[in-house]
Amino acid sequence: MSALAFCLAGRGYTVTGSDLAPNEYTARLERAGVRVAYGHAAANVAGAEAVVVSSAVSENNAELAAARAHGLRVFGRAELLALLAEDYGHVVCVAGCHGKTTATAMCAHVLNACAGSCSAHIGGLDLDYGNFYDAGKKFFVTEACEYKANFLKLRPEVAVLLNTDADHLESYGGEEQLLAAYERFARSAKAAIVCAEDRIAARIPAALTFAVAGDADVTAENLRSAGGRYSFSLRVCDAPPVRAALNVYGRHNVYNALAAAAVAAYYGYPLAFAAEGLRAFRGIARRFEKLGTLNGAAVIADYAHHPREIAAALSAARELCGGRLFAVFQPHTYSRTRLLFSSFVSVLSSVENLMIYKTYPAREYFDAAGSALTLAESLPNALYAERVREMEIYLRCSLRQGDLALILGAGDIYYAAKQMLRAQKK
Repeated sequence: MSALAFCLAGRGYTVTGSDLAPNEYTARLERAGVRVAYGHAAANVAGAEAVVVSSAVSENNAELAAARAHGLRVFGRAELLALLAEDYGHVVCVAGCHGKTTATAMCAHVLNACAGSCSAHIGGLDLDYGNFYDAGKKFFVTEACEYKANFLKLRPEVAVLLNTDADHLESYGGEEQLLAAYERFARSAKAAIVCAEDRIAARIPAALTFAVAGDADVTAENLRSAGGRYSFSLRVCDAPPVRAALNVYGRHNVYNALAAAAVAAYYGYPLAFAAEGLRAFRGIARRFEKLGTLNGAAVIADYAHHPREIAAALSAARELCGGRLFAVFQPHTYSRTRLLFSSFVSVLSSVENLMIYKTYPAREYFDAAGSALTLAESLPNALYAERVREMEIYLRCSLRQGDLALILGAGDIYYAAKQMLRAQKK
């Protein structure tokens, strides 16, 4: 939402907005001259000609109700995004249950290295681009969110499908309906670029496929890891390979890099340009981001909130960690925890030093079956924390030089960890 606000403000529109509380995104908007109200009230829409809402906003929201009562135009976030994308020559939409923020940003860096003109709408803060980057009208790359089938409102020229997995099942009714939506998204574009290793994506007709292992058009050969950062020989079909090196951690990011390189290949750009764009990408905030140190141990935050993402983050952390690995996980929504409960137990059971932090409910009401406490009680190796202070005491009393603390989750645990590290300096 804040990326759309930046985009509109940059085009000369008067933009205002509201959020429940100040955060890093509202702070960036206010520095750019966008007025932000805190708390939702009907008065906040006074003077507006249109109101844009995210899918997390309920129909009884005071501002949405006021907008409808006054006959204002109301856009869903994805609807406005689709309209804005029409101004660009080539539109690339990146979908998938995991990795789409990173892959979208990588794609923007690659296309800017190739063509020098790629604007980007990113679901997180790229360390160089932020979450909206204006670099001309030739290319536009955006994240395509599957929540409530929002990605089906977009009209991509190229649809990138990174992977499919069970998530957001509360808004689909079942996994089959979700997977069918992924297929419709990929087929809606002029061309699809899909992961050949994904069981659903692999059956979709594609202009190009990518894979680390197995047959595909775009592949990574001779993988090498140096402290968790990967390099590989990037190959497209029968063309001579080019060596590519990533500045982000984890083998899972090789897949994101291959997707971005496949987009460049689809548009006919040389592999060497794609490799340069990948090398220039420095990462996304909250995606395996080092926040600081505690007792000489590295503290790293990752947005992982799905079992498969947690597994990838743990794998990257184990490659990097020279001592003991500690993990603090905050479940995101009660429904996801309840629907994927056995998968969460399976992946978290491998962590010897584990703390479960109170659930971030987002748009949901309490559900004991999907609560963080219920999850913690099902893990023989887990402690449970309700407050930042409890997490701080646990880590401060446990960590030592060479250890690594991995802070996992898409909720407010990121800010709790930052608060903990600030407190140690006082």
